Amino acid sequence: MSPLPRFSVIVPAYKVQAYLQECLDSVLSQSFTDLELIVVDDASPDNCGAIADETATRDPRVRSTVRLRENAGPGAARNKGMEYARGDYLLFLDGDDTFTPGALQAIADRVKETGEPDVLVHDFARVSWSGESVRDARAPQLTERGPAPFRLDDRPGLLHVRPVVWNKAYKREFVEDHDFRLPPGVYEDTAWTYPVLMAAESVATLDRVCVHHRRRRHGSLLGATTRAHFDVFAQYDRVFAYIDERPELAQWRPVLFRLMADHLTSVLSARHRLPREARAEFVRTVRAHCARYRTPGAPVRARARFRRALLLIGGQRLHRALWAGARLVRGAGRLLRGLAGLFRTAGLRLHYRLQRLLPLRADRAVFAAYDGRGYECSPAALENAFRTYVPHMRTSWAARPEHHHTLPVAARRVLPGSMAYWTALARSTYLVSNVDFDRRLVKRRGQVLLQTRHGTPLKHMGLDLQDRPAAARGTDFGAALRDSDRWDYVLSGNRHSTLVWERVHPSPYTTLEYGSPRNDVFLRANSTDVARVREHLGIPEGAVAVLYAPTHRDYRHSQRAHLDLERVLRKLGPRFVVLARAHHGYGSPLTDLAHGRLLDVTGYPSVENLCLASDALVTDYSSLMFDYANLDRPIVIHAEDWEAYEAARGTYFDLRSFPPGAVARSEDELIDIFATGHWRGSRSAQLRAAFRERFCPYDDGRAAERVVRRVVLGEAAPPDFVPLAERHPVPSAAAARPAADGALGP
Repeated sequence: MSPLPRFSVIVPAYKVQAYLQECLDSVLSQSFTDLELIVVDDASPDNCGAIADETATRDPRVRSTVRLRENAGPGAARNKGMEYARGDYLLFLDGDDTFTPGALQAIADRVKETGEPDVLVHDFARVSWSGESVRDARAPQLTERGPAPFRLDDRPGLLHVRPVVWNKAYKREFVEDHDFRLPPGVYEDTAWTYPVLMAAESVATLDRVCVHHRRRRHGSLLGATTRAHFDVFAQYDRVFAYIDERPELAQWRPVLFRLMADHLTSVLSARHRLPREARAEFVRTVRAHCARYRTPGAPVRARARFRRALLLIGGQRLHRALWAGARLVRGAGRLLRGLAGLFRTAGLRLHYRLQRLLPLRADRAVFAAYDGRGYECSPAALENAFRTYVPHMRTSWAARPEHHHTLPVAARRVLPGSMAYWTALARSTYLVSNVDFDRRLVKRRGQVLLQTRHGTPLKHMGLDLQDRPAAARGTDFGAALRDSDRWDYVLSGNRHSTLVWERVHPSPYTTLEYGSPRNDVFLRANSTDVARVREHLGIPEGAVAVLYAPTHRDYRHSQRAHLDLERVLRKLGPRFVVLARAHHGYGSPLTDLAHGRLLDVTGYPSVENLCLASDALVTDYSSLMFDYANLDRPIVIHAEDWEAYEAARGTYFDLRSFPPGAVARSEDELIDIFATGHWRGSRSAQLRAAFRERFCPYDDGRAAERVVRRVVLGEAAPPDFVPLAERHPVPSAAAARPAADGALGP
């Protein structure tokens, strides 16, 4: 029988899929390895369970992945984890928090140094969405000077340290002997922490930040507006009941009464926590609790005395009056700002405001892509699906005049910033785009904003660009987050995308893992469609067409082709044709030497059609590779400047280690890959198969249909996904004919 571990780390997981892997890695990557990790999936509706299972397959220290049948809350989840624990000490970590490097070794050393105390209290730091780390203000209470271990009587100031379960290590034998369990409800840490500290025969402290506590912008129950905050009263009832059952603890009543009063008034002061209609009831309950547990002998700070007076001395009306005055001041400020905005924008703003007074039109939807470009990407596929599956739907497309020729006749054309544009934004129920709409948009009650994104992220996005100034280019991250707060749905083509989007755009939207609508065409097109596009582009009959689509470089303001396309074509021979497509961010073609075998397709409106027309893709780090993989056609990666790109932008994985095909690190290597046939060989096919399995699980040609059925028609269950093995994307022109003279192979 294997020896028992020193530590049992218990992690409850509920709706934290974007952060859970980082949490688990922070445990398993510790220099101290004598531990077991117990993950409790609290019936989480996302991928938390799958992430825990996958981690368990890689590390045997993940002893148990416990699944609860119904969501029971963090207290019950931690209790279930304790049932499986075998370690000498219990440690708890929330699924969106992390241990700091070396934390467990420091805890182990301190536990040994202080003679195996019942409880060890360590420090933590709050980490905001911007990455700022702020140590807890009560850290001085954790000084290690003086005798250790000790009892709470010797260091009563520990009661002022934030009462949470995850800033301590507990001797398992102590917890079991006292039968400590976390109660249900919110603020459950309160009813656990105070009894544990009062019961402990020996306590020690560690003056070191061991946990980074994530302050999520959305998703935290403590930050939600709900009646669940009334649970705080039941938790303090449990604390005082524990004291009443043990007369020897009566000395702690004055201190705990003061802590309770401060806690209750702080909950009330956080106005966003309580529904408006519940605030008066909460005030009455605070007064009743303070009257019930009032204990003389506890000194009160002047500020706390004032706040409490508002509540206890007939303060409900006074409290309400003060808050009403504050609301009037804030309302006046908003009015002034609104008037100033009205003068600045004049007629259009007035028009938009008037339009917002009119009813929404349930049969109207407005679409846009890439800040006013044409009929492109997933919004285009969805616009067509809206009209197909909801025949009465009337659609508008916001595009600049030079792109109007790409729009279908059935879609109304609106110019961004025009009166028609603001009318569409004000009156349409559905707003669909792959980037953000105008930031002056006021999202109305009943409007549904669908953010499609535009590809699977390889490069860093959103909040991950905060330490990448070349890539961020002065981004206002606060404004960007306010934009994402308006999203109702975000589309995702795979779990990788889901986890990235939810972490770098932390807002309360719903993620739809339905696939990418823009890729539906790859499963719906046929050989006739391929032939028609090739003919339109002027690709010679029998040619092997290679689509070359490099991405944007954040460390360069101007475009420079990394390949001498003329030289590449000379080396490959007359059967090859290159379709050169520059990134739209540069506004200029890749080459000025276009001819019959080197075609500039930068201005071609549909990149999906270019993919259909090609026989292979050559790219560097463009997200196009993830879409192209759905065609199951050869992909070659040209990673000549990977180190520079990674340093400037940052990536989520090393593409060279998990590529969709052959990898060339120079122009000569690229030429050799095509000349030898390696571009379409068995090894390249194996790499592509693994890549497709990871990044193309849902793209079966019905993504747009799924979205419309869920978002517009309200159907709860989306259609089943067609397994990869049963999908048959349209073959390339080269694959459809025999390799006659070695053009496709060595």
